[in-house]
Amino acid sequence: MAIVDLIMPKLGESIMEATILKWHKKPGDTVQQDETVLDIATDKVDSEVPSTSAGRIAEILFKENDVVPIGSVIAKIETDVHAKPAINNINVPAPVADVKSEDLYEHVEEVPYVPSSYVAATNGNGASKMNRFYSPLVMNIASSEGISMTELEHIAGTGNEGRVTKKDILSYVANRGQQVGQPESWKEERRHPEVSNERVEVSHQPPIKNQQQEQKQADQISGPATIHEQPEAVYAGNVEIIEMDRMRKLIAKHMVNSKQTSAHVTSFTEADVTNMVLWREKHKKDFEKQNNTKITYTPIFIDCLVRVMKRYPMINSSVDGEKIIVKKDFNIGMATALPNGNLIVPVIKNADDLNLVGLSKKVNNLADAARNNKLKPDDTLDGTFTLTNVGTFGSLMGTPIINQPQVAILAVGAIKKRPVVIETEQGDTIGIRHMMYLSLSYDHRIIDGSVGASFLTAVAKEFEHWDLNKGW
Repeated sequence: MAIVDLIMPKLGESIMEATILKWHKKPGDTVQQDETVLDIATDKVDSEVPSTSAGRIAEILFKENDVVPIGSVIAKIETDVHAKPAINNINVPAPVADVKSEDLYEHVEEVPYVPSSYVAATNGNGASKMNRFYSPLVMNIASSEGISMTELEHIAGTGNEGRVTKKDILSYVANRGQQVGQPESWKEERRHPEVSNERVEVSHQPPIKNQQQEQKQADQISGPATIHEQPEAVYAGNVEIIEMDRMRKLIAKHMVNSKQTSAHVTSFTEADVTNMVLWREKHKKDFEKQNNTKITYTPIFIDCLVRVMKRYPMINSSVDGEKIIVKKDFNIGMATALPNGNLIVPVIKNADDLNLVGLSKKVNNLADAARNNKLKPDDTLDGTFTLTNVGTFGSLMGTPIINQPQVAILAVGAIKKRPVVIETEQGDTIGIRHMMYLSLSYDHRIIDGSVGASFLTAVAKEFEHWDLNKGW
C-alpha cells in the first residue's frame, strides 16, 4: 500500500495559485488513473485535474473555493502498489488549507511558494529551537502589519503541526497590544531588534504623541483593539453596483501588475493590406473546402509576424531581474474574447513551424475551445509574444497592455477602405486602398524606441508585401 500525493499543477509562467471550483471525488471514493478528480480555475483558464494514479481517495486537503498555491498537495491517493509522489515542476511543503478567496487579504500579492518559507527561530545562544512553516499569505500579512519574524514566532498556531494560519495571524492583529505574559526575551528583541540572531523587519512609525499614547492605553483597558475598516462608499445618482466575478478580479490584478512591472511605450504605424484582403477574398472558399477549416486574418497576421520576429530576437524575450531571457521558441498568444466579455490568451506553440493550413487549424480550434470553456492548462502556457485584434470590435487602434512576463504585444485595428496616395514610377495617384493601423506596446526597460519602432515598421511592410500568388 502506498500513498501518492495529488499536486496542484503548474498553469502558467506567471500564475502562482488556482481556485478549486468543484471536487468530483470524496474521501473513500475509488479513482482511475487520468480520471477527473476536481475542477480548478485561474484568471486564464478553467481546467480539470486528473488523478495521477489509480486507487482510493484517502484525504482531501482543501475545500471548494479555496485558493491554493501551485505545487501544493491537494489530495492523497491510496494505491495498491508502491509509487513515487508526482512532482509538478516545483517541490514545496504541504500548505495551510484555509486560504479563501473571500478573506480579508484576498488581493495581497503573495511571495513565491518555495521551501525557503521555512524559518528557523533561534534562542539566545543561537541554537535552533524549532522549524516553522509560514504560508505566503501569512508572510504577506505579517509584512503589511509590521510583524517581525521574532514576533511571528511567538504567535500560537492552530494549524497542522502548530502552523500559524491566516485566522491565527488576523486574530493576533485584531488583539495586538492585548497579549499578556509575553516572554521578556521577545519584548527585549522587539525593543532592540539588533540583539537578535535573525533578521528582523521593523516597521518605521512616526513618534506617538502623549495624547495618542494615553488613548492607546485607554483602548487597551476598555476592550480589544479592532481593525479600522474603510467606510462603505456612497454613490450619488441613479447607479447599479456590480460585483466583479472571479476572473475579472484576477484580470484586473494582472493588468495593474503589468503596468507596475514594465515601462510601457506604444508606437503606431499603418499598413496598406489591400493585397492581403484581395488574396483572402479570392481563396477563402477553396481554402475551407480543401482543408475543412476557415481562413481568417489571424493566421495570416501570425505568418507574417513570426518571420519578422526572427530578425528582432529581443522582441521574443522576457526579463528576470537584471537578466534578459531570449526565447528561441516562437509561441504566439492570441487574445480571445469570451461570451461573458472576459479575455483569455490561448497560445500557438512553435508558430514558425506551421504553414497557413496548420496555423488556421490551430487558431480556429483554440478559439472554439476558449468560447466553449474547453481549453486545457497547456493551451495557455509558455507564450512568448501576444497578438490582439482590436479591430474585431471596430476599433481603429489600441494601446494594449503587455502580457507578463513577455516584453511586447501587437494590436491590429479594423481594416478600412480609405483614399490614399499611391506612389508609382509614372507618378503619384489617389486610389481606394484597404488600410489598417498597427500599435506595438513594448517594455522600455530592454526594448528601446528604435528597436520597437523598427520592428513595427517591418511588420507593416510584411503585411503590405503579401504575395497575391501565395499558396498554402
